[in-house]
Amino acid sequence: MRVFTVVAAVFAVVAFVFAVFSGFIWYSAASSSESSYAATRDDALRSGQVGITNFLTLDYKKVDEDLQRWLSSSTGDLRAEIDKDKDSRKKQLVDAKSVTTSKVLDAAITELDDRAGSASMIAVVESTVTPAEGQKVTKINRYLTKLTRTEDGWKLSQLGPLRAGV
Repeated sequence: MRVFTVVAAVFAVVAFVFAVFSGFIWYSAASSSESSYAATRDDALRSGQVGITNFLTLDYKKVDEDLQRWLSSSTGDLRAEIDKDKDSRKKQLVDAKSVTTSKVLDAAITELDDRAGSASMIAVVESTVTPAEGQKVTKINRYLTKLTRTEDGWKLSQLGPLRAGV
């Protein structure tokens, strides 16, 4: 009986030490700068994916809505360019008479400067273009995006195709 009590006491002490150690490790990981950096990266990635989808999903019947989505997803020179050329872009989209739906298949943040509030992202996007008359066409393209952190979160500041071999 005495041996059983000693063994139980040893197990209780080991369990207590393990619980304290695990709690310390968990607290250290949760409050580290690395987890904060990872959260910033994940936030930029999510915002970039949404922004790309917003820019590459178009419907000629809802051009005003699409252009507003472009403006709300962008900042800096990209936003200024869209705002400046809004009327010509609207005409171009209406004249195309097509509906484009896009989804990000995969994406990654390639650069992140948390202090400066800037990031770069690459993405693989599947776009399906359905003209008013004719067959739909599905394409897969790669894009390079620059993101800037604003008061409203991460926004696209550049968006362009990524050439093969880059």
